[in-house]
Amino acid sequence: MRDSSEWKPTSYRTHTIDQVARNGEKLVGTKVTVAGYAETVRGRGAICFLMLRDGTGKIQAFLKKDNMDEELFDSIQSATRESTIQVTGKVAMKRAPKVAEGDPVPPPEFEVNVESGDILAHADTPLPLGVTDDVRVGLDVRLDNRHLDVRRSHVNAMFQLRSKVLQYGREHLISEGFQEINSPKIIAAAAEGGTNLFPMKYFETDAYLSQSPQLYKQLAVLGGLERVFEIGPAFRAEKHDTYRHLNEFVSFDIEGAWMDDEDVMGVQERMIHHIWTRVLENDQALIGAVNEYRASQGNDPIQVTVPELPFPRIPYCEAIEIVKSGGGEIEWGDDIESHHCDIIAAKYPGFHFIPRWPMSMKPFYIHHKDEEKGSSGGQLSRGFDLNYGRDEMTSGGAREHRVEVLEQNLRDVGLDPGDFTFYTDGFRYGAPPHAGWGLGVARLLMVLTGAGNVREVVLFPRDRSRVTP
Repeated sequence: MRDSSEWKPTSYRTHTIDQVARNGEKLVGTKVTVAGYAETVRGRGAICFLMLRDGTGKIQAFLKKDNMDEELFDSIQSATRESTIQVTGKVAMKRAPKVAEGDPVPPPEFEVNVESGDILAHADTPLPLGVTDDVRVGLDVRLDNRHLDVRRSHVNAMFQLRSKVLQYGREHLISEGFQEINSPKIIAAAAEGGTNLFPMKYFETDAYLSQSPQLYKQLAVLGGLERVFEIGPAFRAEKHDTYRHLNEFVSFDIEGAWMDDEDVMGVQERMIHHIWTRVLENDQALIGAVNEYRASQGNDPIQVTVPELPFPRIPYCEAIEIVKSGGGEIEWGDDIESHHCDIIAAKYPGFHFIPRWPMSMKPFYIHHKDEEKGSSGGQLSRGFDLNYGRDEMTSGGAREHRVEVLEQNLRDVGLDPGDFTFYTDGFRYGAPPHAGWGLGVARLLMVLTGAGNVREVVLFPRDRSRVTP
C-alpha cells in the first residue's frame, strides 16, 4: 500500500483509499468521496458490493438501491471491471468476521455506504490481460499493455520501489556532498569510443544520442563543482537481446574531484547499503506485494538483506585465477564473461568489486599508473566493475587527468584527439585527479525485486524490437 497520508484533496476525491483505511475509526459517519478502478462488482437486485482500487489501496463500496438514484445504481451494478468510478458516501465499519476463541482478532475494516457517484470512464471487454486474475501471459503481451500491467499489485509495487531507489540513492549522494547536474543528450562525438551510437540530424549538423554523461560530468568537476551526480538516460546502439540489456537505460552517474578509484568504490557501496537499509525500514509492504505474487507462482520470496561493508575487492588478476581454478578457460587479457562470473559468484554471491582491469579493456579516459603491471606484464588500469553474482552492475574508475596522456589514449583506440577538443581543452588549465562511476538503475532493481528480466523493472523499455508504447 502506498502511503498517501500527506496527499491533499482533489476535484475528484476528498480522500485516497489509503487515507480512509488508515483513519477509518476517526472517519466513521463522515461523508467522503473516493475514486478508483472497479475491481469487482457483486450483487444483484437491490444491493451491490463494489470493490474499488486506487493507487494506494482497496475499499468496499456498499450500494443500496433505496439510498441513491436508481439509474446510477443500475449503471454501477452493471459496470465492467476496471471502469473508473467515483462514489460519495459515509464511512462505516464493516462487520467483523467471526473468529475462533483464542485466535487473534483482525484489525477493523471500513467501507463506504454510497449515496451518489459517477462512472468516469467505461472499460472495454475483454481485457487484454488479467489485472487481478492469475492469467499467465508472456512478457511481450504485458509490455504491449503496460498501462494495464502496472495496475497489477506486484508490478505496481516494483515501480514504487524503483521510485524509492532513486529517492534513497539521491539523498545519500547529497549527504556525501554531491550536487545534481544535467548533461546534454545530443552530442557531437562518442563519449566512450566505438560505434554503438544512434546517429541523428541536429538541424544541419550530424550528431548522436548520448551513450554516457561521462565527458560532461568530468568537465563539471574540472570547472570546480567538485562532486556531481546525474540520474538520467543513456543510449547504446548495441545489438544485444538479453535479459539484462536495453538500448535506452537510466543510471546513477557520479564524478568526484580529488578522489581515486577506491574512494568512489566507497561512495558506491555506502549508497547501496543506504538504499537497502531504507527499503528494509520503510518499504516492507511493497516487498510483501512482490513476494505474494512470487508465492503464487511457486517462487521463493525475496529477502532484503543489507549487505555488509566493505564489499569484497577481487582484483582482475585474482579473478582470472579463481576462474581457472574453477575449471574455466580464460587467460590474462580476456574479458570476464557471464559463465566466468558464475565461477566467481560461487565464492562471492553478493555485491563485489573487480578492480584493476587491463588498460586495453577500459575506455580511453581511465587512469593508469605505469608501475602497475599484470602477471603477463600488461598495463593495469584504475578501472573497476561492480558485480552482483554473475551480473555486472557498474563500470567506473579513476580518470586520466594528464592531457598529453589523454590524447595518446584517444589515438591508441583509433580516435582523433581533434574531434575531442571540447573535452580535452578542459584539461589544459589545471585538472584535479578525479574518479567516478555509472550504475544502472534497472539492474539494481533486478537485484532488489528478484526480477528475471530488466524489462520488468523499466516502465516502457526500449530494445532492438520495441519503440512503442
